This record gives sequence, structure tokens and C-alpha cells, in this order.
Amino acid sequence: MEEETQNLLQQSYPHYWGFTPEQDFYAQNRITSSSSFFTTPTGLTLFTRSWLPLSSSPRALIFMLHGYGNDISWTFQGTPIFLAQMGFACFALDLQGHGRSQGLKAFVPSVDLVVHDCLSFFRSVKEDPKFRGLPCFLYGESMGGAICLLIHFADPKGFDGAILVAPMCKISDKVRPRWPIPQILSFLARFFPTLAIVPAPDLMYKSVKVDHKKVIADMNPMRYRGKPRLGTVAELLRVTDYLNERLSDVSIPFLVLHGSADVVTDPDVSRELYQVAKTEDKSIKVYEGMMHSLLFGETDENVEIVRNDILSWLDGRCNGKTMD
Repeated sequence: MEEETQNLLQQSYPHYWGFTPEQDFYAQNRITSSSSFFTTPTGLTLFTRSWLPLSSSPRALIFMLHGYGNDISWTFQGTPIFLAQMGFACFALDLQGHGRSQGLKAFVPSVDLVVHDCLSFFRSVKEDPKFRGLPCFLYGESMGGAICLLIHFADPKGFDGAILVAPMCKISDKVRPRWPIPQILSFLARFFPTLAIVPAPDLMYKSVKVDHKKVIADMNPMRYRGKPRLGTVAELLRVTDYLNERLSDVSIPFLVLHGSADVVTDPDVSRELYQVAKTEDKSIKVYEGMMHSLLFGETDENVEIVRNDILSWLDGRCNGKTMD
């Protein structure tokens, strides 16, 4: 095991970047950040964060969604911090049952309700006078990518584009339960939806390539480490099957990014999305040998490649607006 990994195993960071206090770290990176709680129309309390350029007016708004079992306060922050440095105002929320948001840990009883909760928060940001008229983009990782597409179906004209990072449009056959397990799980989920008994590997270790980054990812105090809950698995199977049937209905401009070595979500489904989506403004990047965690778990050089591809795509869709 490399020396850096061994050293990390002997300590615990309060933040994924180390011991620097949050506000000091943001200032060092020339951005400003804040957190708050948002109450949805159904009365659910969700934890939210923003990352804004420090000394310029935003070029656009980016609404960001994390993946299953993850949250917005650990390694996820790396991407919005980078985008805020590049002049974009980024907003994200911990989904129900994740991070600091209300709900039983990792229990997602209804993705449809999650979609409406996200839309309520995103619309509240758009109504802020200082953001009116700016281009608006969706950004989602894994399960968050699937939710981006569902948000698009729910509000087809609400966003100017979407960045889909290893989107969970279909659960990879390499981790999807074999027949007849999905049928059995769906049946049991009707009676015991919160039961955390679904046999599944820890996806973090199948997502992150670099050893010392696996250690950092595992330090996340909010990361869900239990077995998937019956109701969550049944709902994700339902939603991904639904999305897989509606790929041709996608009309929003999008950039889809996937690693060819991803065993969590299927890069072939991203290729299919690119081929059949009816929007004419669509782009795809499949990175040879990269895994599921494209924006943290890869080498720093690979992460920079993916970040620059995202930035290039955004630059081409912000109507020539540049940082002040």
C-alpha cells in the first residue's frame, strides 16, 4: 500500500481537503459558500449549500444532485468549488434520507417526490432577483443524473442544459440483482420497505480508483454504509426501467460523461442515450479505463480532464457571458 494511504489510515480529516476550516478553505479558493435548510411544500426539511464566485457576477446557475448514499458536504464539493472559481453559481441539496436532510438514512420511498422537492428548491433560487435571467443548468452524478432527467421531464422548459455524470439510467448488470431476486425484493418491499437487507457490495470501493482517495471517501461521516433498503432498491429499479424506456424523449441539451470501466452504472446506456435522445444539442465523453467516480476517485490528472470537458461545454452555452 502506498505511503500516502498508510498515513491517511492513521488519521481522520474533518473535511475531505484536510484540516483547514471551511470558510478559510473557500476564501483560499476565491469563492464564497453558505449552507441553510429548505422546507419543501410537503414539510420536509432539506439541507442545502451554495458556492458562488467571490468577486464577479455569476455567468449561470448550476443546480447539482449527488448520488445514492452520498451527500453534498464531502468530496462532492470539489466540483462546485471548481465551477464557482470559473464564474458559476452552484446550488445543491442533500436528498431525502441523505446527509443532513430529514428522512430515514438512505430510504427513498418516492423518487417522484424527490423530483418535486428539488424543483421547489431550484425555483426558489431562480426567483432571487440577483439571479433572474441567467442560464440555468442541471448537474447530476449517478442517481442524481437520473433525477436530472426526471426533473427535465417534469419541467421541460425550466433548464438550458444538463450535465450527466455516469447517470443511473439503468443499473449495471454487474451489480443489479439477478432474477428472481428483483421480483422477490419488489414483493417484500410492499410490506417491509425500510428493511436494510438487500445484498450488495459497498459501491464506494467499486467507484473510486485511487487507493488514498478511497480512504478519504470512507472518512465521510455522513456516508451511508448499511445495506440498501428494500423500498429504495425497488424504487430505483422502477425508475431506471422507466428512464431506460424514455431515453428517446430527452429533449434538453446535455453532456453525458462516463468511464468505460464503470461497473456501477452502464456506459452503454449513456451511449444509447446519446444515440436516441431527440435533442440535437447532445455530447458524450466516454473515458477509457475510468471508473464511476470521475470527479474525485480518479487520478488528479484524469479529474482535471473531466472538469475541463465540463467547463468547455458550459462555456459554449452561456451566450458569450464572461466573468466580470
